[in-house]
Amino acid sequence: MVTTYLRRAYSSFATSVLDRPPRLLSFLFFLLLLVVPSFKPAPRMLSMLVTIHIMAIFAVSWDLLVGRAGQISLGHALFFAVGGYSSVMLYRFFSLPIWVTIPIGVLLSASAALLLGFPCLRVKGPYLALVTMAFPTILSTIFVALPKDWFGKDTGFRAPAIFPIGQYTLSEQRVLEYYLSLLILLISAIIMYKVATSKTGIVFVSILDDELASKACGINVTKHKLMAFSISALFASLAGCFYVHLQSISGYVNTSMLTLTMSFLPVIITIIGGIGTIYGPIVGAYIYYFASSYIIGTYVKIPPTWMPIKDFIFIIIVIIIILKMPRGVATFVPDNSKTFRKRGK
Repeated sequence: MVTTYLRRAYSSFATSVLDRPPRLLSFLFFLLLLVVPSFKPAPRMLSMLVTIHIMAIFAVSWDLLVGRAGQISLGHALFFAVGGYSSVMLYRFFSLPIWVTIPIGVLLSASAALLLGFPCLRVKGPYLALVTMAFPTILSTIFVALPKDWFGKDTGFRAPAIFPIGQYTLSEQRVLEYYLSLLILLISAIIMYKVATSKTGIVFVSILDDELASKACGINVTKHKLMAFSISALFASLAGCFYVHLQSISGYVNTSMLTLTMSFLPVIITIIGGIGTIYGPIVGAYIYYFASSYIIGTYVKIPPTWMPIKDFIFIIIVIIIILKMPRGVATFVPDNSKTFRKRGK
C-alpha cells in the first residue's frame, strides 16, 4: 500500500515538475533557498532576501492583473499602502494582535479595489493607467492634510514587529523573518498560479486577447475585471502588511509607500522577469535587488548626489531586456531549452 502510494506520488511529481523546465528550475531554486540560513549569511544579506520575497509578492500580484487580465494599473501602490496602513492603524488604535490586523487589512484593501474598480473599469488602456496612477497621490495628499495623530503625515508611525528584538536576538529575528517571508511567497505564488491557470484565469486571458469577443461568448467582463482587481489587491496588500511589520525591510508605515516609485517598482520587476508568467516577477525581483544592492552598489560607485543615475541604469537594463528577451529573463532558458540540447549533442 505504502509503496503504491509512493509510486503514484513520484509519478505525479515527475509529470508535473520534473518534465517541465520552469517548474523544475523553480523547485530546485526553492530547495536552495531553504538552506540559505545554514550558510550563516550576514544580516544585511538576509534583510535583502526578505525584501525580495515581499516585493516579489507585490510584483506577482501586479502581473496577475496586467499580464493575465490586461488591466493596466500604474497605481498598484495604493493597495500595497492600504494593507500596511490598515494593519498598523488597527494595532495602534484598537490594540488588536498583528495576526488579526493583517487579514483585516487585506480584506479592507480588496474591498477598496471593488469600490475603485467600478469607476476605473469604465476606461481602458492608457486612460485606465492614468486613472489608477492618480489614486495613490490622492491618498497620500489626504494623509498629509489630516492631523498627525491620524496617519502620521509624512513621517508615519513605527510598525510593531512580528518577531520583537526583546524576545529574539538580531540574527534570530532575521532568520525567522527570512523563513516567514519565504513561506508567504511560496503560498501566495502557488495560489496566484492556480488562479491564473484555472477556468477563471482562462477567462482573464480571453478578456486580455479580445474583450468584445469575450462579451459575445456570454462572459460577464465587468465581473471578471473586478475579480482580477480584487485578487490582485488582496495579495498586494498582503505584501504591504508584511512590508511594514518585518523589521528587515522597513518597520515603518508612511507615505513613501504611496509614491510613484513604489507603483512603478512592480512594473520594472515584472518586465525584467517576464510578464504574464507569474513566476517571472519572482526571478525579476532577485535580479533587480541583487543588481541594485551588489552590482551597482559595490562595483559601480555612484556618488549620493548622482543617485538618479541609478534609475537611469535600470531603465537601460529594462530596454535591453525588452529588445533581447521580450518575454523576460525567466522564460529565456525554458524557451531555448531545445536549442541548448541540440548544441549539446
